[in-house]
Amino acid sequence: MPSPINQERLAYYVRKFTKLKRGGTQYGPAPHKPVFLLTLIDLIDRQFITENRIGVSPELVATFKENFALLVKTANHDDFTQPFFYLKSEGFWFLQPNPGFLLDTYIRTVQTLSDRLAYAYLADDLYTLLLDTQARAYLKTLLLDTYFPVTKATYLSVKTVGRSYVQDMATYLLNEKAVPYQTTLSLTTDDDETRFIRGGLFKKLVPKVYDFTCAISGLKVIATDGATLVEACHIIPISVSGNDHVTNGIALCPTLHTAFDRGMIGIDDRLRVLVSPSIAENPTSPYNLRQFQNQPLRLPFGEMHYPNREAFAWHLQERFRG
Repeated sequence: MPSPINQERLAYYVRKFTKLKRGGTQYGPAPHKPVFLLTLIDLIDRQFITENRIGVSPELVATFKENFALLVKTANHDDFTQPFFYLKSEGFWFLQPNPGFLLDTYIRTVQTLSDRLAYAYLADDLYTLLLDTQARAYLKTLLLDTYFPVTKATYLSVKTVGRSYVQDMATYLLNEKAVPYQTTLSLTTDDDETRFIRGGLFKKLVPKVYDFTCAISGLKVIATDGATLVEACHIIPISVSGNDHVTNGIALCPTLHTAFDRGMIGIDDRLRVLVSPSIAENPTSPYNLRQFQNQPLRLPFGEMHYPNREAFAWHLQERFRG
């Protein structure tokens, strides 16, 4: 059982969690704050949140949308930024902006919120309490019983299975076959939050299938915290194609990523590197692009993840400086 001090804090947060300040909607009190708190608890349970610095991540947004679909049966919109911003009125949720930004007014788009936010954090005593398995489970049950008694059973049955919307989205972007996760959420919905989830997963999945290795230079550098120099590069820009499947991407180091985006290099139909004849560079430099001319592309794990040749053909026609 929690220590006596934790019991006192638990009682305090029981009162806070059962009296959340919820705005009124035409369907009744807004359900967003309790769904968001349950999402934080879910991600602590799964050890995705492991420190009290919480960013706007694809996993956080996707889990919120999934939980909203499972728990809320009214026509309220699953607006992620609403509880992320307004939960600070409860006195235990805080937002730390990036330098040069303020977060004193509501931000509607998840990408803008992500750009302006350094991290959010919970009050230290609440975060410590949520690290306690029994206290966390108690508060989770409390939120479900208080705000979602009708849909609680469905929510718990889905969570017990162990599958999730974000897992199925990753499978979809990887072009891998899987039994679709049964939720009201679509993997192809074109809204701000789904685009954010897809884009964030694309940035993680492309380097992963290339073993965090640059497909042209072979560079592979991974820090002890898992950070890597290799980036996910769209072959056809997302603004043109709307395509975040890994087959519309290659893993490149930052310099080659920029060179590809600017048409200084391309990939031919044999999956070999082409260097634009219209660039001027120092041939003795160890960083010159010409050294990669006609070099075969390093391919990712699994043929289903191979880059799309038609996408490379588009890039040669529309971007390459031939």
